[in-house]
Amino acid sequence: MTDLQVWIVILALGAGTYACRFSFLGLIGSGRMPPFAMKLLRYTAVGIFPGIVAPLILSPAATDGDFDPARGIAALVTLAVALATRSLLAAMVTGAASLYLMLWLIG
Repeated sequence: MTDLQVWIVILALGAGTYACRFSFLGLIGSGRMPPFAMKLLRYTAVGIFPGIVAPLILSPAATDGDFDPARGIAALVTLAVALATRSLLAAMVTGAASLYLMLWLIG
């Protein structure tokens, strides 16, 4: 693919994403959403986040797809802090710190 083709694809995908979001949010934006829709939308992040994080822990590209004990330990520490404190910020900071510490210790 040439650079021009890549940019055309990026712009087309961006326009498509914008159109999908506008069709939902722009057209309904002034009205109230039904309670069942609001309830379902609260679970969106809970459903998507594990799908994004799990492959990064179980099969990271940094290790050519092999399980990395440093990332596994950091994930467990992060999960423990998240469950204990119920604080996203504390879990993120602890997760980043434990990952760097484990990568430094284990390598």
